[in-house]
Amino acid sequence: MENLLIEPQGLWVKITLNRPDVRNALNTATLAALADVLTRLAADPGCRAVLLCGAMGNFAAGADISEIETKTTADAAVDPRKGYWATIRSFAKPLIAAVDGFALGGGLELALMADLIVLGQTAKLGLPETNLGLIPGAGGSQRLMALIGRARASRLVLTGEIIDAATAHDWGLSAYLATADALPEAEALTAKIATRAPLALQAAKAALVAGSEASLAFTLERQGFEALQDSADKTEGIRAFREKRKPNFKGT
Repeated sequence: MENLLIEPQGLWVKITLNRPDVRNALNTATLAALADVLTRLAADPGCRAVLLCGAMGNFAAGADISEIETKTTADAAVDPRKGYWATIRSFAKPLIAAVDGFALGGGLELALMADLIVLGQTAKLGLPETNLGLIPGAGGSQRLMALIGRARASRLVLTGEIIDAATAHDWGLSAYLATADALPEAEALTAKIATRAPLALQAAKAALVAGSEASLAFTLERQGFEALQDSADKTEGIRAFREKRKPNFKGT
């Protein structure tokens, strides 16, 4: 089964994260494929916008734990995922995320790289990495803070709380709250945007991204994420997650 389903829709393209057996968890192969597709679409004048969604009722339930489990600080420092994330964020055309079901950890970080988020009524969002002895590592804490403010971002990151669609929209995390599933409304929105002037859309996106992200501490967040890979608390957090119990963190 392909990790991504690519469906051209005339002036726009629909990309579906397609690992439904693991709630579309973002392993390295999936991120690499997504970065490659977006690179090709960026150079395709026939594509004016992209819609990103997940298969079988979930957007993406986070990173692939099996890949994180044995990763060291040294591994994280040279992780190719950093380059893939950068490529995804640098996509110059409008990127719309249709979020149904779980968008947690890396899944929410991916949605936060979209220009517009449409939430379905089943959406559950959060950055619960501290439950695993880690922190977000792909800009999640910074982009979330820029969208919803420090107090609410701190609430989600420090407690690992998962919020529902209505709360997320009320806090300003999304541009749209669908009446049912996100995908139909997101498809209509993407089709509408794709009819607008392509160069103007790209110039507007560049200005919006620069204005909202220029002062964010992405490097500090990433350094913290990498440093924690060697901690005993990370090992305990992942072990507890697999054993479905509360972790016993020691601060080491």
